[in-house]
Amino acid sequence: MLAATTLLAAAATQNVALWAIALVMIAAAFQVVTSTNVVRAALALVIVLAGVAAQYILLAAEFTAVVQVLVYIGAVVVLFLFGIMLTRARIGHESDLDNTNRWPALIVSGALLVMLLLMLKGAFNHKHISVSVPTTTAEIG
Repeated sequence: MLAATTLLAAAATQNVALWAIALVMIAAAFQVVTSTNVVRAALALVIVLAGVAAQYILLAAEFTAVVQVLVYIGAVVVLFLFGIMLTRARIGHESDLDNTNRWPALIVSGALLVMLLLMLKGAFNHKHISVSVPTTTAEIG
């Protein structure tokens, strides 16, 4: 009985951590797409990608988390930042990057979200998917 209670507490803690990381990722992703400063947008992208690595760790996929950090944060974002700095992009506020298509974009993205959710519900309606989790790097390979 004690082991079951401990497992439930660990699962609840993992769910809380997953949702906390997801909320930080959502806020940073919103900053990526709404920022008028390209350097801040790239740094917010670092937060989003680090959140993905943290979620991989919560899923016990440490190898994938390390690859996420090395490849995406360590290489791609650094490449973005070097590209921004070497092209002498303006660092300050850039008001000419904004346009008036926010409401049509919101309507289209909402419609796409509804269509995606309906498609996923139709594809996986009440089906249980069993997943075997690899524990070693050799099993992942």
